[in-house]
Amino acid sequence: MKKLILGLAFAGSLLVNAQEKTEQKSTSPITFGVKAGFNASTLSTYDGYDNDQKMKAGFNAGVFVNIPVAEKFSVQPELLFNQLGSKIEERNSSSNSYRMEYDYKKTLNYLSVPVMVQYNILPQLYVEAGPEFGFLLGGKDKGEFTAIKTSGNTTTTETTTFSDKIVKDLHNRFNFGIGIGAGYYFTQNFGVTARFTAGITDIYKENSGNAIRNNAFQVGVAYKFK
Repeated sequence: MKKLILGLAFAGSLLVNAQEKTEQKSTSPITFGVKAGFNASTLSTYDGYDNDQKMKAGFNAGVFVNIPVAEKFSVQPELLFNQLGSKIEERNSSSNSYRMEYDYKKTLNYLSVPVMVQYNILPQLYVEAGPEFGFLLGGKDKGEFTAIKTSGNTTTTETTTFSDKIVKDLHNRFNFGIGIGAGYYFTQNFGVTARFTAGITDIYKENSGNAIRNNAFQVGVAYKFK
């Protein structure tokens, strides 16, 4: 009987200890999570001239940690794979019998580290702002050039395509931007996010013209582990 009582007491102490650890973990102010989403990006110059650029589709995915620093404020560092770049479509006609169509897409892949300061307007709704640091992993230049010639009732089309990896030595490995955004959590775990990040640094090491910078609008989902 004595051994049974000692055994029950030991098992009870282990259970209480495990419960305390679980409660400690669940009430910890620091939370970790994962996120992923869609990017709509462009490359722009400081004077606003965009060279007929269109939004290029891409994606982002990674992890984050949310660290409360005050009642309504928190800091959220993130580590993301971030796909940026731009898309250009040009249509030129030198005459009724000859026209050119040019489609070009530049993809830049970054390992990005945003550090967002978040303010909770409501427990489930926040706004954010902060810097984003990026390291260029690589990318691709891809395009298609089509020449269309018309003579009488005959139309001739010649298409040239290319797809090459970017020359990383021509690009700045470091990218810096400023982001602003917002998010809403439907539950304690699951939420939606939106953010715009404006580039500050030039993507090229040497640029004889205006600085060319990354700009991206991001929407996605986030999941916190609690």
